[in-house]
Amino acid sequence: MQIGMFEKQKSTDWKWSMKDDYPKQKNGLKVFSLCACGGGSTMGYKLAGCDVIGCNEIDPKMNAVYVANHNPKFNYLEDIRDFNKREDLPKELYNLDILDSSPPCTSFSMAGDREKCWGVEKKFREGQKSQTLDDLFFITIETVNKLKPKVAIFENVEGLTLGNAWSYVQRIYKELNNIGYKVKHWLLKGENMGIPQTRHRVFFIATRLDFDLEKINMSFDYEVIQFKEIKEGICGAVSEKCKQLLDLATTKDRNLADILLRVEGRNSRFNEMIVWDENVCPTIHNHGSYRGNDKGKFSLEDYRNVATFPQDYDFVINKASNAAYIVGMSVPPIMMKRVAERLIESGIFKLGEQNANRC
Repeated sequence: MQIGMFEKQKSTDWKWSMKDDYPKQKNGLKVFSLCACGGGSTMGYKLAGCDVIGCNEIDPKMNAVYVANHNPKFNYLEDIRDFNKREDLPKELYNLDILDSSPPCTSFSMAGDREKCWGVEKKFREGQKSQTLDDLFFITIETVNKLKPKVAIFENVEGLTLGNAWSYVQRIYKELNNIGYKVKHWLLKGENMGIPQTRHRVFFIATRLDFDLEKINMSFDYEVIQFKEIKEGICGAVSEKCKQLLDLATTKDRNLADILLRVEGRNSRFNEMIVWDENVCPTIHNHGSYRGNDKGKFSLEDYRNVATFPQDYDFVINKASNAAYIVGMSVPPIMMKRVAERLIESGIFKLGEQNANRC
């Protein structure tokens, strides 16, 4: 059916499996993923027909999940700073079409401490070691300069572009320009991309090719997907206190803090989200989410579906709490699939082939 001028596109690909839905024919594009987490980006690139040849990840537990699902040819479990010092990298990593990176974004989240964390070394769960996070984007740019991929794609939270953090965006452009890369960024909203989640992310695309980045179309207009369309499985039990709060919840309440503020006058537990059947699920956090209509915790299947993870994804520890952490830290695969497909459609890699043939 042809999509009319004013008709929104309906997402039919959010429910999928690695076994059945990866393309049988690949497009020849090679990708390497930095700060790979659970492989959300990796799965998106694979769905778009790319060959993801490896990853870098600092968290041993997250890396174990990545390896279990993606079996990377090259796997570097280490700080990206140590990766950048390596002199034994294979030639394939110096001939990449895409270098992908999703640096941990705690420092720029609007729900976090933001400026208070900038430049401060701290032990974050993302890395299981003491480190600063606000400079990881620039450490990744050092990786771009080392490997010289045709295209580099960075994903981060919307908060990176807001308030005082805008100075980081200006520095990102400057440092990429200094190493010979043009760059453009887009704020993309998951609910407009056929993702059952209001996940808002900034994507930076940089290239060393002689290509006009304005030619890349990153406008999406999909129908929103309500939570009732994707919820699945048996919801988890809650404590007696939590049950009392959920029994007092109205459809205007978006988290437990809304209820606590109304009935007890205190503002806490604001990261514990309440999702109603008629709404789109908000961005997933690892603090726990609740089904408003069912008065229970999200099931593992809820987290999987909201994040557009495949039906056959192995969470290794098959608990909802583990799923919440993994999907909360990962790019929704269908979101990255849409970005990769639009990038490929722009013709940027055909230009790369032409340049290579002239050499």
